[in-house]
Amino acid sequence: MADRPWYRSLIKSGVRLFLGGSRAHVQDWFPGLSIVRSQNVSEVLYRGVKVASLAGMDRLRERCGDAVYIVGSGPSIRDSDLSGLEFRSAILLNGAIGLSGDTISEPLAIAVEDERFVWRHLDILREKVAPGSLCLFSVAVLRALCEIDKSWLADKTIILIDDIRKPYGARRRSLDDLKKLQYVRLDAEGSAGFSLSPDRGVFLGGSVAVSALQFALYCAKHQVGFLGIDISNAGEPRFYETAGDTAFSGIARAEARIIEHLVLARQIAVERGVSFVNYSGVSALLKYDFGYDDRFALKPRA
Repeated sequence: MADRPWYRSLIKSGVRLFLGGSRAHVQDWFPGLSIVRSQNVSEVLYRGVKVASLAGMDRLRERCGDAVYIVGSGPSIRDSDLSGLEFRSAILLNGAIGLSGDTISEPLAIAVEDERFVWRHLDILREKVAPGSLCLFSVAVLRALCEIDKSWLADKTIILIDDIRKPYGARRRSLDDLKKLQYVRLDAEGSAGFSLSPDRGVFLGGSVAVSALQFALYCAKHQVGFLGIDISNAGEPRFYETAGDTAFSGIARAEARIIEHLVLARQIAVERGVSFVNYSGVSALLKYDFGYDDRFALKPRA
Protein backbone atom coordinates (compact mmCIF):
# COMPACT_ATOMS: atom_id res chain seq x y z
CA MET A 1 0.00 0.00 0.00
CA ALA A 2 1.15 3.58 -0.66
CA ASP A 3 2.43 5.74 2.18
CA ARG A 4 -0.86 7.65 2.19
CA PRO A 5 -3.82 8.08 -0.19
CA TRP A 6 -3.49 10.76 -2.88
CA TYR A 7 -6.45 12.72 -1.52
CA ARG A 8 -4.61 13.38 1.75
CA SER A 9 -2.10 15.51 -0.18
CA LEU A 10 -4.99 17.54 -1.60
CA ILE A 11 -6.47 18.03 1.87
CA LYS A 12 -3.09 19.08 3.25
CA SER A 13 -2.61 21.69 0.52
CA GLY A 14 -6.19 22.92 0.74
CA VAL A 15 -6.14 23.38 4.51
CA ARG A 16 -2.90 25.36 4.35
CA LEU A 17 -4.25 27.52 1.53
CA PHE A 18 -7.51 28.38 3.28
CA LEU A 19 -6.45 28.49 6.93
CA GLY A 20 -2.82 29.60 6.67
CA GLY A 21 0.33 28.27 8.27
CA SER A 22 -0.73 28.80 11.88
CA ARG A 23 -3.67 26.40 11.44
CA ALA A 24 -2.31 24.13 8.72
CA HIS A 25 -2.21 21.22 11.19
CA VAL A 26 -6.02 21.12 11.08
CA GLN A 27 -5.35 18.64 8.26
CA ASP A 28 -4.33 16.12 10.94
CA TRP A 29 -7.93 15.71 12.06
CA PHE A 30 -9.91 16.93 9.06
CA PRO A 31 -12.33 15.64 8.04
CA GLY A 32 -14.28 13.79 10.67
CA LEU A 33 -12.10 13.41 13.75
CA SER A 34 -12.81 15.28 16.97
CA ILE A 35 -11.28 14.93 20.42
CA VAL A 36 -13.20 15.88 23.55
CA ARG A 37 -11.22 16.46 26.71
CA SER A 38 -12.84 17.84 29.83
CA GLN A 39 -12.85 17.13 33.55
CA ASN A 40 -15.46 14.42 33.08
CA VAL A 41 -15.02 13.16 29.52
CA SER A 42 -12.00 12.24 27.40
CA GLU A 43 -12.89 10.55 24.15
CA VAL A 44 -12.32 10.34 20.42
CA LEU A 45 -15.20 10.81 18.01
CA TYR A 46 -15.31 10.18 14.29
CA ARG A 47 -18.09 11.78 12.28
CA GLY A 48 -19.90 12.45 15.54
CA VAL A 49 -19.75 8.88 16.88
CA LYS A 50 -17.53 7.84 19.80
CA VAL A 51 -14.82 5.43 18.66
CA ALA A 52 -12.50 5.33 21.70
CA SER A 53 -11.88 6.67 25.18
CA LEU A 54 -8.70 8.55 26.03
CA ALA A 55 -6.63 7.52 29.04
CA GLY A 56 -4.31 9.69 31.09
CA MET A 57 -0.63 9.30 31.89
CA ASP A 58 -1.33 7.49 35.14
CA ARG A 59 -2.43 4.43 33.17
CA LEU A 60 1.07 4.21 31.76
CA ARG A 61 2.92 5.03 34.97
CA GLU A 62 1.03 2.49 37.07
CA ARG A 63 2.24 -0.29 34.73
CA CYS A 64 5.89 0.80 34.90
CA GLY A 65 8.72 -0.85 36.76
CA ASP A 66 12.15 0.59 37.43
CA ALA A 67 13.20 0.64 33.77
CA VAL A 68 11.49 1.65 30.54
CA TYR A 69 12.95 0.63 27.18
CA ILE A 70 12.23 2.54 23.99
CA VAL A 71 12.43 -0.05 21.21
CA GLY A 72 12.76 1.20 17.65
CA SER A 73 12.88 -0.70 14.39
CA GLY A 74 16.48 0.04 13.45
CA PRO A 75 18.49 -2.69 11.71
CA SER A 76 20.46 -3.37 14.92
CA ILE A 77 17.42 -5.18 16.34
CA ARG A 78 18.40 -8.13 14.15
CA ASP A 79 21.55 -8.47 16.26
CA SER A 80 19.79 -8.14 19.61
CA ASP A 81 18.37 -10.71 22.00
CA LEU A 82 15.37 -9.05 23.62
CA SER A 83 14.20 -12.10 25.54
CA GLY A 84 15.71 -10.63 28.69
CA LEU A 85 13.49 -7.55 28.70
CA GLU A 86 11.40 -7.24 31.82
CA PHE A 87 7.65 -7.82 31.51
CA ARG A 88 5.75 -4.71 30.38
CA SER A 89 8.87 -2.58 30.17
CA ALA A 90 9.10 -1.81 26.44
CA ILE A 91 7.48 0.96 24.44
CA LEU A 92 7.47 -0.42 20.89
CA LEU A 93 7.77 2.13 18.09
CA ASN A 94 6.26 1.61 14.63
CA GLY A 95 7.53 -1.66 13.10
CA ALA A 96 8.93 -2.83 16.43
CA ILE A 97 5.28 -3.57 17.24
CA GLY A 98 5.91 -6.77 15.27
CA LEU A 99 7.97 -8.04 18.24
CA SER A 100 4.93 -8.05 20.52
CA GLY A 101 3.66 -11.44 21.56
CA ASP A 102 6.79 -13.21 20.31
CA THR A 103 10.19 -11.85 21.28
CA ILE A 104 8.50 -9.48 23.73
CA SER A 105 5.64 -11.25 25.46
CA GLU A 106 3.78 -8.08 26.40
CA PRO A 107 4.99 -4.51 25.90
CA LEU A 108 4.38 -1.59 28.20
CA ALA A 109 2.85 0.30 25.27
CA ILE A 110 3.09 0.85 21.53
CA ALA A 111 3.67 4.23 19.88
CA VAL A 112 2.87 5.48 16.37
CA GLU A 113 2.81 9.17 15.42
CA ASP A 114 3.23 9.15 11.62
CA GLU A 115 0.05 8.23 9.76
CA ARG A 116 2.13 6.80 6.88
CA PHE A 117 2.89 3.79 9.07
CA VAL A 118 -0.85 3.14 9.46
CA TRP A 119 -1.51 3.25 5.73
CA ARG A 120 1.47 1.02 4.95
CA HIS A 121 1.42 -1.43 7.86
CA LEU A 122 -2.10 -1.73 9.22
CA ASP A 123 -1.64 -5.51 9.08
CA ILE A 124 1.02 -5.32 11.82
CA LEU A 125 -1.32 -3.33 14.06
CA ARG A 126 -4.21 -5.71 13.49
CA GLU A 127 -2.10 -8.80 14.11
CA LYS A 128 0.06 -7.65 17.01
CA VAL A 129 -1.87 -5.11 19.09
CA ALA A 130 -4.03 -7.05 21.52
CA PRO A 131 -7.29 -5.78 23.03
CA GLY A 132 -6.60 -3.62 26.06
CA SER A 133 -3.13 -2.61 24.83
CA LEU A 134 -1.86 0.84 25.75
CA CYS A 135 -1.44 2.80 22.52
CA LEU A 136 0.30 6.16 22.18
CA PHE A 137 -1.24 7.61 19.02
CA SER A 138 -1.03 11.05 17.42
CA VAL A 139 -4.05 12.95 16.15
CA ALA A 140 -3.21 12.11 12.53
CA VAL A 141 -2.79 8.41 13.35
CA LEU A 142 -6.19 8.33 15.04
CA ARG A 143 -7.82 9.97 12.02
CA ALA A 144 -6.12 7.56 9.61
CA LEU A 145 -7.21 4.56 11.67
CA CYS A 146 -10.77 5.87 11.69
CA GLU A 147 -10.71 6.32 7.92
CA ILE A 148 -9.69 2.70 7.46
CA ASP A 149 -11.39 0.85 10.32
CA LYS A 150 -12.76 2.93 13.19
CA SER A 151 -14.03 -0.15 15.04
CA TRP A 152 -10.44 -1.33 15.61
CA LEU A 153 -9.89 1.35 18.26
CA ALA A 154 -12.82 0.34 20.44
CA ASP A 155 -11.00 -2.16 22.69
CA LYS A 156 -7.65 -0.32 22.88
CA THR A 157 -6.50 2.04 25.63
CA ILE A 158 -5.49 5.26 23.89
CA ILE A 159 -3.10 7.92 25.21
CA LEU A 160 -2.86 10.96 22.94
CA ILE A 161 0.42 12.16 21.44
CA ASP A 162 -0.50 15.82 20.99
CA ASP A 163 2.03 18.10 19.30
CA ILE A 164 2.74 20.84 21.82
CA ARG A 165 3.82 23.22 19.05
CA LYS A 166 0.75 22.47 16.92
CA PRO A 167 -1.90 21.31 19.40
CA TYR A 168 -5.24 19.80 18.53
CA GLY A 169 -7.96 22.40 18.18
CA ALA A 170 -5.68 25.44 18.58
CA ARG A 171 -3.35 27.65 16.58
CA ARG A 172 0.34 26.91 16.24
CA ARG A 173 2.28 28.10 19.29
CA SER A 174 5.14 30.56 18.90
CA LEU A 175 8.41 30.26 20.79
CA ASP A 176 7.16 32.97 23.16
CA ASP A 177 3.98 30.97 23.76
CA LEU A 178 6.05 27.88 24.64
CA LYS A 179 8.28 29.83 27.03
CA LYS A 180 5.21 30.77 29.06
CA LEU A 181 4.23 27.14 29.70
CA GLN A 182 5.42 26.05 33.16
CA TYR A 183 5.66 22.39 32.16
CA VAL A 184 8.01 23.06 29.22
CA ARG A 185 11.81 23.02 29.11
CA LEU A 186 13.65 24.51 26.12
CA ASP A 187 17.30 24.45 25.16
CA ALA A 188 19.27 27.69 24.89
CA GLU A 189 18.36 28.22 21.23
CA GLY A 190 14.72 27.28 21.69
CA SER A 191 14.97 24.73 18.89
CA ALA A 192 14.59 21.66 21.13
CA GLY A 193 12.06 21.20 23.89
CA PHE A 194 10.83 18.74 26.47
CA SER A 195 7.41 18.43 28.07
CA LEU A 196 7.27 17.63 31.78
CA SER A 197 3.54 16.92 31.42
CA PRO A 198 3.00 14.73 28.32
CA ASP A 199 -0.75 14.71 28.93
CA ARG A 200 -0.75 18.35 27.84
CA GLY A 201 1.41 17.80 24.77
CA VAL A 202 4.89 16.69 23.77
CA PHE A 203 7.60 18.03 21.49
CA LEU A 204 7.85 16.21 18.18
CA GLY A 205 11.48 15.96 17.20
CA GLY A 206 11.93 14.10 13.93
CA SER A 207 11.25 10.63 15.33
CA VAL A 208 8.53 9.03 17.41
CA ALA A 209 11.37 8.06 19.78
CA VAL A 210 11.50 11.71 20.92
CA SER A 211 7.79 11.70 21.78
CA ALA A 212 7.98 8.28 23.45
CA LEU A 213 10.91 9.46 25.55
CA GLN A 214 8.86 12.24 27.10
CA PHE A 215 6.29 9.67 28.20
CA ALA A 216 9.00 7.25 29.34
CA LEU A 217 10.85 9.78 31.46
CA TYR A 218 7.58 10.84 33.07
CA CYS A 219 7.15 7.22 34.22
CA ALA A 220 10.62 5.69 34.66
CA LYS A 221 12.03 5.38 38.17
CA HIS A 222 15.68 4.60 37.44
CA GLN A 223 16.49 3.96 33.79
CA VAL A 224 15.44 4.57 30.21
CA GLY A 225 17.01 2.22 27.68
CA PHE A 226 17.27 2.65 23.90
CA LEU A 227 17.13 -0.38 21.61
CA GLY A 228 17.05 -0.18 17.82
CA ILE A 229 17.34 3.61 17.95
CA ASP A 230 20.08 3.57 15.32
CA ILE A 231 19.44 6.82 13.36
CA SER A 232 22.79 6.62 11.54
CA ASN A 233 21.84 3.67 9.30
CA ALA A 234 18.26 4.70 8.52
CA GLY A 235 18.88 4.16 4.80
CA GLU A 236 19.13 0.43 5.37
CA PRO A 237 16.02 -1.79 5.62
CA ARG A 238 14.45 -1.79 9.05
CA PHE A 239 14.71 -5.12 10.82
CA TYR A 240 11.24 -6.18 9.58
CA GLU A 241 11.81 -5.00 5.96
CA THR A 242 13.64 -6.49 3.01
CA ALA A 243 15.96 -4.78 0.55
CA GLY A 244 13.27 -4.77 -2.14
CA ASP A 245 10.47 -3.43 0.04
CA THR A 246 11.71 -0.54 2.14
CA ALA A 247 9.67 2.52 3.07
CA PHE A 248 11.27 5.95 2.91
CA SER A 249 12.80 7.14 6.17
CA GLY A 250 13.71 10.73 6.96
CA ILE A 251 15.44 9.74 10.20
CA ALA A 252 19.04 10.15 9.00
CA ARG A 253 18.24 13.57 7.57
CA ALA A 254 16.64 14.55 10.90
CA GLU A 255 19.59 13.30 12.98
CA ALA A 256 20.61 16.71 14.34
CA ARG A 257 17.04 17.54 15.34
CA ILE A 258 16.52 14.18 17.03
CA ILE A 259 19.80 14.32 18.91
CA GLU A 260 19.28 17.85 20.26
CA HIS A 261 15.99 16.73 21.79
CA LEU A 262 17.57 13.61 23.31
CA VAL A 263 20.49 15.61 24.73
CA LEU A 264 18.08 18.03 26.41
CA ALA A 265 16.10 15.07 27.77
CA ARG A 266 19.30 13.58 29.18
CA GLN A 267 19.89 16.76 31.20
CA ILE A 268 16.40 16.47 32.69
CA ALA A 269 16.92 12.77 33.38
CA VAL A 270 20.11 13.50 35.34
CA GLU A 271 18.19 15.96 37.49
CA ARG A 272 15.67 13.21 38.24
CA GLY A 273 18.24 10.54 38.97
CA VAL A 274 17.31 8.56 35.87
CA SER A 275 20.06 7.14 33.63
CA PHE A 276 19.94 6.75 29.84
CA VAL A 277 21.45 3.55 28.43
CA ASN A 278 22.04 2.89 24.73
CA TYR A 279 21.94 -0.77 23.69
CA SER A 280 22.66 -0.28 19.97
CA GLY A 281 26.29 -0.70 18.95
CA VAL A 282 25.75 1.21 15.70
CA SER A 283 23.59 4.04 16.99
CA ALA A 284 24.31 7.70 16.23
CA LEU A 285 23.88 8.14 20.00
CA LEU A 286 27.44 6.86 20.36
CA LYS A 287 28.74 10.09 18.83
CA TYR A 288 27.03 12.11 21.55
CA ASP A 289 28.41 10.28 24.59
CA PHE A 290 25.40 8.07 25.23
CA GLY A 291 27.76 5.09 25.54
CA TYR A 292 26.96 1.48 24.73
CA ASP A 293 25.90 -1.49 26.84
CA ASP A 294 26.02 -4.94 25.20
CA ARG A 295 23.53 -6.54 27.59
CA PHE A 296 21.15 -7.42 24.74
CA ALA A 297 23.75 -8.22 22.07
CA LEU A 298 23.40 -11.62 20.50
CA LYS A 299 26.18 -13.80 21.84
CA PRO A 300 28.06 -15.93 19.26
CA ARG A 301 27.29 -19.63 19.47
CA ALA A 302 29.97 -21.81 21.01
